[in-house]
Amino acid sequence: MVEHKDIVEEIKVIVFRLKDEEYGVEVNQVKSIERLEHITRVPRTPAFVKGVINLRGVVTPILDLRRRFGLEETQYNETTRVIIVAVEEIEVGLIVDSANDVIDIPVTAIEPPPEVVGGIEAVYLRGVAKLDKRLLILLNLDKVLNTEELKQLERIEG
Repeated sequence: MVEHKDIVEEIKVIVFRLKDEEYGVEVNQVKSIERLEHITRVPRTPAFVKGVINLRGVVTPILDLRRRFGLEETQYNETTRVIIVAVEEIEVGLIVDSANDVIDIPVTAIEPPPEVVGGIEAVYLRGVAKLDKRLLILLNLDKVLNTEELKQLERIEG
C-alpha cells in the first residue's frame, strides 16, 4: 500500500516595495539585485524606460516600475534597488523603492488578483498572497512588458 504525503507546494519570491505596498517576483526570474548606478538615457523609448546601464559588460535596459504602474515618482535614495530579471530571454532591470527579503509562499495562500490593487491593473499581477497580516502582490513579469516593448528593449540591448 502506497502512503500519500501531503505535499505543500511553495514558491520562493523576492519581496520588494513600491510606495506603501509589498510585491513579490519569483526567485527563478531574478538574476541579481543591484544598487542604483548611473543610467544612460536612451532617446525614443517609453517614459517608464529610464535608460541603460553597463552591468558587468552587458548593456541592460532599466525600467522604473513606479512609472510603469502609473504611481507617482519619488527621489531615488540609498534604499533604491534595481532587480535584474529575465523576461523572455531578455534581461531588464526594475527600479524599486527597496528589496527586503526572500520568502517561501505556499501556493494555497495565493489568490487570483482583484481588478485593481494599489492602483495597479490586474493584467500585471499574478495574484495576491495572504501571509498572516501581510498582503503580498505577486507580479506577472510576462505582462509587465508586452511583446512589442520587449522587442524594443531587445534592440536597445543588442
